[in-house]
Amino acid sequence: MSGQRGNNLCLTHKRTLSLFSLVFVFISSINSVSLGEQTGQQEAETYNKYYNYEELTDLLKSLAQKYTHIANLTSIGRSVEGRELWVMRITKDPTADVPGKPKFKYVGNMHGDETVSRQVLIYLLEHLLARYGDDPRVTKLVNSTDIYIMPSMNPDGFEKSVEGDCVGRDEGRYNAKNIDLNRSFPDQFDNIHVNAEDIPEGTAVIRWILENKFVLSGNLHGGTVVASYPYDDSASHDPEGTYSRSPDDALFRYLARVYAENNPVMNTGQPKCQENLSETFQEGITNGAKWYDVPGGMQDYNYLKGNCLEITMELSCCKYPPSSELKTEWDNNREALLAYMEKIHIGVRGFVSAARNGSPLADAVIMVSGINHNVSTARFGDYYRLLLPGTYNITALALGYIPMSVVGVEVKEGKATELNFTLVAETDENPTTPSIPESPTATSVNSASADSSSTGVSGDSPGETDEEKSSRLTVQPQDFRHHHNSDMELFLQKFSSEYSFITRLYSIGKSVQGRLLWVMEISDNPGVHELGEPEFKYIGNMHGNEVVGRELLLNLIEYLCRNYGSDPEVTQLVNSTRIHIMPSMNPDGYEVAQEGDISGTQGRNNSNNFDLNRNFPDRFSLVTDPRQPETNAVMNWSKSYPFVLSANLHGGSLVVNYPFDDNREDVIRYSKSTDDAVFRMVALAYSQENSQMHDGHPCKEMDPYPEYFQDGITNGAAWYNVHGGMQDWNYLNTNCFEITIELGCYKYPPAADLPKYWEQNRHSLLQFIHQVHRGVKGMVIDSKDGSGIPNATITVDTIDHPITSNVAGDYWRLLVPGSYHLTASAQGYTSVSTYASVPEDGIEILNFTLTRIHSSANGWTTEDATPVQDPSVKEFQSLIKQLSGESGLDELIKNTPTQSSFRYRRYSEVSEFLRGLTLNFPEITSLHSLGQSVEFRTIWALELSNNPKVQEPSEPKIRFVAGIHGNAPVGTELLLEFAASLCINYGKNAAITRLINETRIVILPSINPDGRELAKENDCSSTAGMTNVHSKDLDNDFFGNASQRAAEPQPETRAVMDLIQERGFTLSVALDGGSLLVTYPYDKPVQSVENEDTLRYLATVYASHHPTIHLGSTGCPNSSPVGSIPDGVLRAAEWHSHMGSMKDFSVDFGHCPEITVYTSCCLFPSAEMLPTLWAENRKSLLSMLVEVHKGVRGVVKDKSGKPIMGAMIVLNGGVRVFTSEGGYFHALLAPGLHNIEAVADGYQQQSQKVSVSPFEAASSIIIEFGMENDIFGLPRELVVASAAAAMTALVVTACIIWCVCSAKSNRQKDGFHRLRQHRDDYDDEIRLTSMGSKKSLLSHEFQDESESDEDTLYTNKL
Repeated sequence: MSGQRGNNLCLTHKRTLSLFSLVFVFISSINSVSLGEQTGQQEAETYNKYYNYEELTDLLKSLAQKYTHIANLTSIGRSVEGRELWVMRITKDPTADVPGKPKFKYVGNMHGDETVSRQVLIYLLEHLLARYGDDPRVTKLVNSTDIYIMPSMNPDGFEKSVEGDCVGRDEGRYNAKNIDLNRSFPDQFDNIHVNAEDIPEGTAVIRWILENKFVLSGNLHGGTVVASYPYDDSASHDPEGTYSRSPDDALFRYLARVYAENNPVMNTGQPKCQENLSETFQEGITNGAKWYDVPGGMQDYNYLKGNCLEITMELSCCKYPPSSELKTEWDNNREALLAYMEKIHIGVRGFVSAARNGSPLADAVIMVSGINHNVSTARFGDYYRLLLPGTYNITALALGYIPMSVVGVEVKEGKATELNFTLVAETDENPTTPSIPESPTATSVNSASADSSSTGVSGDSPGETDEEKSSRLTVQPQDFRHHHNSDMELFLQKFSSEYSFITRLYSIGKSVQGRLLWVMEISDNPGVHELGEPEFKYIGNMHGNEVVGRELLLNLIEYLCRNYGSDPEVTQLVNSTRIHIMPSMNPDGYEVAQEGDISGTQGRNNSNNFDLNRNFPDRFSLVTDPRQPETNAVMNWSKSYPFVLSANLHGGSLVVNYPFDDNREDVIRYSKSTDDAVFRMVALAYSQENSQMHDGHPCKEMDPYPEYFQDGITNGAAWYNVHGGMQDWNYLNTNCFEITIELGCYKYPPAADLPKYWEQNRHSLLQFIHQVHRGVKGMVIDSKDGSGIPNATITVDTIDHPITSNVAGDYWRLLVPGSYHLTASAQGYTSVSTYASVPEDGIEILNFTLTRIHSSANGWTTEDATPVQDPSVKEFQSLIKQLSGESGLDELIKNTPTQSSFRYRRYSEVSEFLRGLTLNFPEITSLHSLGQSVEFRTIWALELSNNPKVQEPSEPKIRFVAGIHGNAPVGTELLLEFAASLCINYGKNAAITRLINETRIVILPSINPDGRELAKENDCSSTAGMTNVHSKDLDNDFFGNASQRAAEPQPETRAVMDLIQERGFTLSVALDGGSLLVTYPYDKPVQSVENEDTLRYLATVYASHHPTIHLGSTGCPNSSPVGSIPDGVLRAAEWHSHMGSMKDFSVDFGHCPEITVYTSCCLFPSAEMLPTLWAENRKSLLSMLVEVHKGVRGVVKDKSGKPIMGAMIVLNGGVRVFTSEGGYFHALLAPGLHNIEAVADGYQQQSQKVSVSPFEAASSIIIEFGMENDIFGLPRELVVASAAAAMTALVVTACIIWCVCSAKSNRQKDGFHRLRQHRDDYDDEIRLTSMGSKKSLLSHEFQDESESDEDTLYTNKL
């Protein structure tokens, strides 16, 4: 026995050691993987293996992250099977388009089984990236060329192909729809009949070709060794032998020879392929159609439709050779690939611009006499016409302009001849810019090396002298005068109209006296934030009597507009920067200021007599002056755009002043910010270009003026203390660095002096804009889907001033040259740190890729953590992110115009309108009656959904309500128009269609129809119709507890209460009138509000999309009793406190947050105001449809997968929501990290932290409950074991008693009588008896009187 126990013990020890060994190996493997991931080291290229799709993807992403300064990876589309069509862009500053840099592309693996091309293009991009900066040839090529490399156009086919298959016997040649991609392009001689959905690869490439003005291209194939050039087919479609000559035949032959002569096998013209040993190609090249006819080929399409010359290179006899031959193939093709790319810089290149204003002319046609093939200009008016050496006559023409021809243009070998065209509009009589002569003079035709490009932050050409700079042809402002407000407005409108392709005029608000605060945006893509492009602002005339800045900014607007496209520096600035210019922040003060004022104060303040530069929140001093509308407008503006750098132009001295402007002690001494070095750098950039300012002795002519500023700059507090200043507020509250520039000692100089001010400051104004391109910039990227992460924090370890990423994930961090350690972090992601070296000139590009933090502990998982996600879900999440972006909703509104004739409708018309919607759009609408009013009018609820008659608990449900007060009917009309707009655009607009398909929208246009019938139109303050006909304010009638209610609820109230108590709603929006603000729960006076952050956030979302509510000043006669309202949002009790409100009931009894929107100051404005009110609220209403898809959502299940209905979800320890049918729940939460608890009877409580983004759709949480582990506070195992022991003891005891009783029953007894007379008494005893079954007791009803009371007879009658 002891031996057996010993054996068992040994066996146990062996198993334990084995288990520990496995755990150790597992942990070691995890650590090794983690270490490998952390090092991020890329393995050296071996040239002996093929990369499958996953390996290719990982490699390309790794390279793009490693070489961010010259590489950018994008996908132009997807294959049939959903694989990305990756393209690596390689050039200096790869995220920006700049003029003067031609676009080149290589495309490989078009036929999936022709694989050498795929690999050599991988080797090529590795070669370019690794050798950049070390190899002069590669560096020159990358700097001067915009290179795009697509290793695989047919990734699906590649995955099906088999290594070693030399002739293509398998199906990998075609795409997954079995279509040859090189026979699917539009053809000049034949109609190609292919469904677009069957060739997503071809469709993507066609779009890519048309969107980019590529100049030269190569299409790499396999199966022989030759360079083939257009045309690929002929009109006769002879199978072979027909030479199909293009107009550029000689040029194509030359380009093909360049490749062939640099490939040792191709150059022989004798590939000696096993399948056709006798096949030869003279000089290693061939005309495509002469070799064999290929209709629908890609190279012909590029030439005929894409502005691009393309040839096809066949690289190897074997289509899919063994990987051991890859090194040889790379050696054979490396030099040819590089030499062919370099030929993009031959021929003629230049710009085409308009004489009237110097603007670039895109899509202008460039014609070469004698060659029947034209090219066209790109977006910057730049063109590239490849030509062989010779003399040519070249013409430029554009619609609406007089054609211009230049004869005798000489093209030399190896150099591109530069030829610019300036075209005169057909209606212009006196062009402002001289035309270039029609002969090749020194000023119009210049030889330029192939790598000519602008360098340096100022945009000057290398080696350019000061004299050459000053002689550069630029148009200077001509009309110097003081522009009063109406004059300034006309000036801005004029330039906005004339230069609409680079300008956008907009207003950020109004002054006290109602003057618009104008801003002119100047950018190559006005109105759009371009990814990676920094935003810059100038503000002038903050003090109304300091006018030089106002006039200089108008001069700057004119200068930028007139010189765009002709002056390289201006063109580069406008193309690479989004510039915002506000000439006057204080137009009211300007109106009362007087010309000739040297140092006075008349007009300095706004019309409320407040100094705007003392009106901003301050870090040390409480600013007690009321916030002025001009201040509020600029604060909101500054927070609405991702500004990086700014300057505030003043007058009264001559110096650049930088933060901080004050200190805690309020004494004159240096108050250094953590970015003091950056501020000094940008301040010096301005002062150094203004010699008088840089001298440091301002106002010498004003005696005495003893001030001295070294180098013309000063720290603000070292000069004098300013509390409530704008520059400090910008630095502390936004990502923007702002300085204050004092432009001269005369605040309001005579107009005759204005040209002098322009000449002194024009270089400084431009140089300061250049400073926005200093430091570090890049993207913060989600590793899962490659999308940008908004609101990520970028910190520099030595500088205590973090900045945040923009909505698209791009960021900019101004830094002086040097080395830095930066960290990017975001809620819900693992932080990433790295080092960056900021160059002396320019900017370092640094991208961060963050990984989401996932947890599956305690039975929680998220959709994001699963390896495969439904493409439809991913697509919808991308839509929500897009619509949450800066211009997402604006684009949606632009694409869904409305054409309604607005008017007020009474009850009968409202009913007819709603029925009309259901009749015209039955597939997405359903009309329900919730009940009736006192006077028996129906309270309608319109539901919009793709399946309105079926409950879909997995979809969020949103409620829009209006008309609770009948005298405020604007909300009713807005909701009717909203419903109509959604219905009309369903099926027409993809975003609207998807929102309706994914949301259950319930609209209650009027819940007080009786009151509406009594209301007085055009009466802004009448209370007629406010209540129902029982004179009851319905918004005081929502009580959930009977103890709180004095009487039964009104029928209107009851109808809505029943709807609310159905639960299932995620969000509710109520529209009312009488003010301009948004309120959130509670209306009743409470000490604290659970989940207030979320309630306020939801209200802020609506207000922020409204053009005026977010400004915080209602401007209503019955304005707020609490003064200025931050962000236009207020807790309802702080506005008008009362009990029994609908929003309070919704939160307390419907578990649904509700906000109330007051849409206009007037309760019942005229019908003419309805279009304006609709335009103001439409974006906000749509934002609610987007917002309802955020927060946190999920499903609760047990271990078997059965959904649990009625489980309680506790948010942050307070607010509760409950799972509906199917176990679904959805709760909105403010952005940030939240605690979520899940509770259900009989199950173990679950808890988890979730991160909520303001830009992303809610990720779905799956909660899987295990059984409750504790019973009566004790571990389940202990309770179960104890119960089992007790039951065992009980059974044993019962058996003993049964045996004893059986023995007694063997003795015979007499004298029996009935034991019970009444059944009820007996049943009571049955219930009290702890032993024996009810059946046995009912079967034995007699007792032996001869026995004692303790002896009970049990006779077995079974």
